[in-house]
Amino acid sequence: MNESKSADQDKQPQFAIQRVYVKDLSFESPKVPQIFKTEWNPEVKLDLSAAHTELKDEEGLYEVVLSITVTVTSKKTTAFIAEIKQAGIFTIKNIPVEHMQQTLSAFCPNILFPYARETIDNMIIRGSFPPIMLAPVNFDALLEQAKKENKNNKKNDTGNQTRITV
Repeated sequence: MNESKSADQDKQPQFAIQRVYVKDLSFESPKVPQIFKTEWNPEVKLDLSAAHTELKDEEGLYEVVLSITVTVTSKKTTAFIAEIKQAGIFTIKNIPVEHMQQTLSAFCPNILFPYARETIDNMIIRGSFPPIMLAPVNFDALLEQAKKENKNNKKNDTGNQTRITV
């Protein structure tokens, strides 16, 4: 009976965060110090993408990378560009195939987003600008939108990247 329980446990869905880390980080402010002398009227452009790779080291181990680029202009002048690639390693096993894209392209980026948001605000503050405090992102809705756009554009699905522009 113990073997039966063990076999059932091996088939149970498994999800675990192994590690969360910054893979790449960049902050540019091309018009400093002149930008500080102008009236602050920021326009924020946010570009998000999520990509995943199955790691060959161990079955069910995936790296998910959430890339965020924040471009802020004031009076049509670029104030700053903040970029981050926030990554995580996740153990994902026994998830039905039809749920894997949702897990890798929405659920995992949702976990990574608060880390990225905090790091971006920290960079912006260190650049002597007011924080922009990115609003939470509904990755599930953005994934559905990306699927519809891909279907409408009849593009080939790469399967491991979801690009979203807000």
